Amino acid sequence: MLKREDTVFVLVDVQGKLARTVHKSEQLIQQLEKLIAGMNLLRVPTLWLEQYPKGLGETVPELTKHLEKNTPIEKITFSACKNDDFMNELERVKRKQIVIAGIETHVCVYQTAAELKALTYEVQVVEDAVSSRTLSNKQIGLEKMKSLGIKGTSVEMVLYELMEKAGTTEFKEIVKIIK
Repeated sequence: MLKREDTVFVLVDVQGKLARTVHKSEQLIQQLEKLIAGMNLLRVPTLWLEQYPKGLGETVPELTKHLEKNTPIEKITFSACKNDDFMNELERVKRKQIVIAGIETHVCVYQTAAELKALTYEVQVVEDAVSSRTLSNKQIGLEKMKSLGIKGTSVEMVLYELMEKAGTTEFKEIVKIIK
């Protein structure tokens, strides 16, 4: 189970034209908006990645409006674990549970999740908040992650696990976000 004090969210490369051309892009962006808003409300830190923004463009505005307190970590490696700035930030937050989402499932999400798992982090991929240009590549990426012991989850499941109970102000706000 995810614990709020142990969890960090890693948002991977939801940028420019690519973000608009992946499989079910509108649905992906909507799910990521819910996830980011929920993580903010629950005060779970977000590590925000951008793959070569000079070439791919910036993160889509639907998401950046929820990331005002964050600064993107630029990378050129497919795995964020090969980026010193990312690894330094990950060390700084001192959390061992990783929730990961973004694009593309079979490239940067997969490679980052696989290396985090190899570094002994507990990694969960948010299956309804990842995508690739093709559905088959998304499915292959998810299958490979699961074969490594990376657990699948969903936006709602993550947020409810982190909340732990109903009847709180946070619960009421999360329900508004999810609906």
